[in-house]
Amino acid sequence: MGFDYGNMMKQAKMMQKRLLEIQNELKDMVFEASAGGGAVKVKVNGEQEIVEIKINKDMVSADDLEMIEDMVMVAANDAIKQSREEAKSK
Repeated sequence: MGFDYGNMMKQAKMMQKRLLEIQNELKDMVFEASAGGGAVKVKVNGEQEIVEIKINKDMVSADDLEMIEDMVMVAANDAIKQSREEAKSK
């Protein structure tokens, strides 16, 4: 009784197709988190990319608003990048 390479290849292709489906589903998902009692809201897609940052100007100093948004985005993207690199190294 021999090993069924054809069946193994069929299963591998099915798994690959399902993995691509999952990746596409994740890409379309959006997750929202808030901080500071709602002062800062961040939306991230399933690929761990920031898609939106909102800061409630009534809850922070208007003079610092742009700087705060930029710092939050840079820091969050850096953390996400580090997370991805760590996951790849495992």
